[in-house]
Amino acid sequence: MSKKIGILGTGMVGQVLANGFMKHGHQVMIATREASKVNDWLDKNPDGKVGSHKEVAKWADIIVLATKGTAAEAAIRLCDSADLAGKTVIDATNPIADAAPTNGVLHYFTTLEESLMEQLQKVSPKANFVKAFNSVGNAFMVNPDFGGVKPTMFICGNDANAKKEVTAILDQFGWESEDMGGVEGARAIEPLCMLWCIPGFARNQWNHAFKLLKK
Repeated sequence: MSKKIGILGTGMVGQVLANGFMKHGHQVMIATREASKVNDWLDKNPDGKVGSHKEVAKWADIIVLATKGTAAEAAIRLCDSADLAGKTVIDATNPIADAAPTNGVLHYFTTLEESLMEQLQKVSPKANFVKAFNSVGNAFMVNPDFGGVKPTMFICGNDANAKKEVTAILDQFGWESEDMGGVEGARAIEPLCMLWCIPGFARNQWNHAFKLLKK
């Protein structure tokens, strides 16, 4: 079923996911305060829409938060909290600090006692945040090809129905989902980005994804 997908974030992650949603038959509107940032995207996607954060939050069935981690809270606050209430918000962000990696290991501005998603859930308590798309590079977010092996996307969030919505999207996008429980699970899922990036920084190897093996 086609959904109206609102994207908060005009960078590569937001645009790659926007393209993925449109490829799979969904409608997309990207939120921005500077429309010129998405002119190229609009040229390539004439069916796409652009609006303010408030317009996008009101219009969308599902929101995707795809900003830098340092800008995530501000992006949520630019939306009307009443428009986010009861909606699924896919949180693709990571709390990456503005500091150079140490031996390939990113620095985070959060601790293991409180994830960025937990902070965002407090900012908009009636929204249904679900962590996803944060533990792989944007080149592999939509229909990744790993020789026929489906990679694993770890998700978490407090609302079971929201996680079902995200699982359906991930299935469309060629992923298997693993539910890691409530919002606190983001304390474990967000650091997967650090692990994913180490081979890239150390050996310039960026074409990989995680897979959970089960018996």
